[in-house]
Amino acid sequence: MTFDPFGDFESRGYLRNLAQEKDPAIVRRLEHASFTTGIDDAFEALKKQKALTYSDVLSTHKTLFEAMYPWAGQDRTQTAPNIAVSRGSVLFAHPKYIQNAIEHALKLGNDPKAMREKAGEVMGYLAHGHPFLDGNGRTIMVVHSVLAQRAGFSVDWASTDKTAYLRPKSWMILAREFSINISNRTSDRQSQISKSTLQRPRASMAAQAMPIKFAAATTIRQL
Repeated sequence: MTFDPFGDFESRGYLRNLAQEKDPAIVRRLEHASFTTGIDDAFEALKKQKALTYSDVLSTHKTLFEAMYPWAGQDRTQTAPNIAVSRGSVLFAHPKYIQNAIEHALKLGNDPKAMREKAGEVMGYLAHGHPFLDGNGRTIMVVHSVLAQRAGFSVDWASTDKTAYLRPKSWMILAREFSINISNRTSDRQSQISKSTLQRPRASMAAQAMPIKFAAATTIRQL
């Protein structure tokens, strides 16, 4: 079943994308093109901020996906305020509490010591917040990578245990169980997931999974 919170997939395509495309393969390519076009600007904008805020997360999503979606940069309080979004048995934050979850993650992440000690918890709260209808994984990984870089470490996503990430009991449990491999070195531009990793989604990585595959596993219900 196609993820269709707007109820107009047939007339406007997947999530009202600007090309009005319905084909998953084409949508995937268009999203990838939008993401790779905006990634440098997204990193540069975040680097200029003294401390990252919820507004910065919204702006990052807009920069990454504005070539794809007219609602890029708008969270679910604006795009789907009366819909609960879940994946399997995992229910993401209610639209009213998205900002609370993200701001808690940023409160921890903006503190270098807390970020070094609780990098998994920061990722867990970012994931639980799930601010957008699509593009959450790549947006929060960009944000998380900048926070990690400021805290003086990098995340080795290739060596990270992905089982818990793919099949979490809940995002709060994920925050404690998610095993992150940290190397004590700072990469100037990405603590950052390498740009090639960000640009090449893998089916084995939840945050990197193709958006259409994620959409197929996403369910919605009226609140």
